[in-house]
Amino acid sequence: MANQNDNFIDEVFDDLRRERLFRLFRRWGWVAGLVILGIVGGVIWREYSQSRADAQARAWGDAILAAEGSGDPAAIMQVDPQGADSRRVLAALLAAGAWSEKDGIDAAAEALRNVAGDQAAGTVLHDLAELKLVMLGGEAMDPAQRDEILSRLSRTGAPFELLALEQKAIALIGAGRPDDAVTLIRQIQQKDGLTEALRLRLSEMMIALGHEPEPSDNMPAG
Repeated sequence: MANQNDNFIDEVFDDLRRERLFRLFRRWGWVAGLVILGIVGGVIWREYSQSRADAQARAWGDAILAAEGSGDPAAIMQVDPQGADSRRVLAALLAAGAWSEKDGIDAAAEALRNVAGDQAAGTVLHDLAELKLVMLGGEAMDPAQRDEILSRLSRTGAPFELLALEQKAIALIGAGRPDDAVTLIRQIQQKDGLTEALRLRLSEMMIALGHEPEPSDNMPAG
């Protein structure tokens, strides 16, 4: 008899719980529906936005390749960046490289200066433009301006620290200070992150200055 009473009470409680849940669902179910719709809509919009961004990036890349194939660096600058500052800056860097290959030094330098002075370029692209500007100008560049740029680019942890230090060594050689250049080259050779190409260039500079390269350098025979 006690078991029957207990079962009856449990059934009553179950019915009450179901009734309470049903009322809650009738009252607040639309909120849950909106939340679910919001989540699904957000996922769909994210996928659509990503797909559209990928399509725009591919279209821009194809347009850049076509402009490069035309042989006119100015055509690269005219490719529509579709509102993306990074694409506009990259187009200027590519155009500068194309101009420099065609001996259009003045046009290349102007494009690089525009990128270097562009606040939207970002640290890496800004530093890259300045480094290329120094490499393009060489000894014809104002020494004070070149030193100021290289000092900033060669600070510890900078994106192009090692390449800027290499340019410093080249500047020292051009200024008739070979001993200082050798000292700097040896300091660069002790740094982490040297690529084989950079290590080889540094060793070649040491040999040109009449010094043996570092023992760790892998110099090709001859």
